[in-house]
Amino acid sequence: MNFINFDKLASIGTTEFNAVKPYPYVNPYGLLTEEGFQALLDNMPALDLFEKKFGYERRAGQAPHDRYSLEYTPETEVPAPWKAFIDELCSDAYRREIARLLGARKPEFRFHWHYTPSGSDVSPHCDARREHGSHLFYFNSEQDWDPAWGGATLALDDGGRLDYNSAPPLDAFDDIIEFNSIGNYSALMKRTDHAWHAVRPIHCPQDHMRRIFIVVVNPDSLRWKIRDRIVGKQIQRF
Repeated sequence: MNFINFDKLASIGTTEFNAVKPYPYVNPYGLLTEEGFQALLDNMPALDLFEKKFGYERRAGQAPHDRYSLEYTPETEVPAPWKAFIDELCSDAYRREIARLLGARKPEFRFHWHYTPSGSDVSPHCDARREHGSHLFYFNSEQDWDPAWGGATLALDDGGRLDYNSAPPLDAFDDIIEFNSIGNYSALMKRTDHAWHAVRPIHCPQDHMRRIFIVVVNPDSLRWKIRDRIVGKQIQRF
C-alpha cells in the first residue's frame, strides 16, 4: 500500500506556494491516497501511549496549548500502517519535495501526534525559529466530526506588524483564513516571523478529540539536535 500521493505533492508549484499571503501555505485534499488515509484513520495510536501536556508555559506569555502528545521514535509501539507511513515520509522522494517547497537544504524530520479534547484551543503563535516549517495531517473524518465543534487550523494575517515573541489575541489580526481539516486534508506551512496560526476553542463530545499528525521540518544541524535533546531531558524532569 502507498500512503503519499507523490504526483499530487509534486504538482504543487514552488513559485505559487511561496507567493501565498500572508505567508506560504497550502491546504490540499488528497496528499494521502484514499486507501492510505483510511488505513491510518482506522489505526490511530492508543491514547495510553500519549503524554498529557496541560498548563505548560509558552514563549512570551502565550496561553498553554493543552493536549495529549506522542513523540515518535523508532521504538514507539504504534500500529503497522503508521510505521509504513513514516517510512514513506523518511524517503528521498518526500524529503526532496519538502526541501523544494520550503527552500530547505537537507531537512530533518520529527514526527508527533496531538489529540486535543473539548475546551482546549491553540493560542496564536509562530513556530520556533529553528524550524523550516511543518506539515499537518488531519485525522477527523466526516463521519466522526461535526464542523460545528471547531478544530480547524487558522492562518492569521498580522500585516507584518507583530513581534513573533509576543502573545496577541485573535482580534489583533487583520484576517483569519480557516483551513479545511475534516477528511483527507493536510496543511503545509512555511515558518516565518509572521506565520501566525491558531485553533479556536474546541467544543466536542467528551468521547471525541481533534486528532492531527505533524511532520516538523528542521535543518540538519548538530546544534539544534543537541539543544532539543537537552530541552527534552529538562522537560522530563518536571
